[in-house]
Amino acid sequence: MGNMLFLGNLGAAEIIVIALIILLLFGGKKIPELMKGLGKGVRSFKEGVNNIEKDIENSGSEEKK
Repeated sequence: MGNMLFLGNLGAAEIIVIALIILLLFGGKKIPELMKGLGKGVRSFKEGVNNIEKDIENSGSEEKK
């Protein structure tokens, strides 16, 4: 992930400005709620990927029998 094309060449100053704009738009109370929702979404995605991997492994071992 060293080369993130969608981020371009963002430096520390640009990231700080973006963070301040987000803080102004959403306020200090909404940001933790947004991050909690984002975390739940990422966790759900990872569980789905793990379940698919397990299904693939199980179907591969059934074919060998």
